[in-house]
Amino acid sequence: MTEKIALIAAIVLPFWNIPLIARMVKRKSSADISLHWALGVWVCFILMAPEAFKSSDLVWKTFNIVNLALFSLVIGVVLYYRRKKFSNKNSND
Repeated sequence: MTEKIALIAAIVLPFWNIPLIARMVKRKSSADISLHWALGVWVCFILMAPEAFKSSDLVWKTFNIVNLALFSLVIGVVLYYRRKKFSNKNSND
């Protein structure tokens, strides 16, 4: 029973990235998200992923797959708005 609860939590927990993504899209800005923090977290997830993928622990493996996928979306949105901001800034010069 505890493994099923943990598996559900492993799937649901990364979905808390969705409100973060939605807030950036709604404001059309990622200015309040530290680029260094976001990239640092994402790189750590990538470095942990190979160990998680080969793990026999279904909860750990599932969490890493879902978390890596959803946090990659966060990174994509952050970089999209940063690039957009940077290109707008340079076009005004």
